[in-house]
Amino acid sequence: MTDLAKELIDKLIDKKLKISTAESCTGGLLSAMLTDVPGASEVIDECIVTYANSAKIRELNVSEETLNTEGAVSYDTAYQMAKGICEHTKADVGVGITGIAGPGGGTKDKPVGTVFVGINIKSDIEVFEFHFSGDRQEVRNKTCNEVMKILANRI
Repeated sequence: MTDLAKELIDKLIDKKLKISTAESCTGGLLSAMLTDVPGASEVIDECIVTYANSAKIRELNVSEETLNTEGAVSYDTAYQMAKGICEHTKADVGVGITGIAGPGGGTKDKPVGTVFVGINIKSDIEVFEFHFSGDRQEVRNKTCNEVMKILANRI
């Protein structure tokens, strides 16, 4: 359990907010970090891994057009993931994470370490773009830590 995860869970409990996550490149790591905290069951609604585009479409209503034109790793996809997870679960807080953790998959325009995170707090959605360095696990860990910092500061 990390201090960030505990701080976030405590804030969610205090404010009586439910959270749901939709993860792609982090593969459920954020959910695992949050559920490591005792009492997390009071605030975690549902956490899903939508790794494939078909899962993003089916579970989160991400537009196929967005995936075809902008790509899975994009501002619009992260926005739609954050919106879709809250619509799907009725949670107060939703997180959509999509990115390229590596070691392959990067391009000139979207190199390895590019991550988009959608944060939905009571239908107010913000998207953050990150460019992390490091290996696959470092990119995933850095992503989760940044998400928890953002949420802890906004809740």
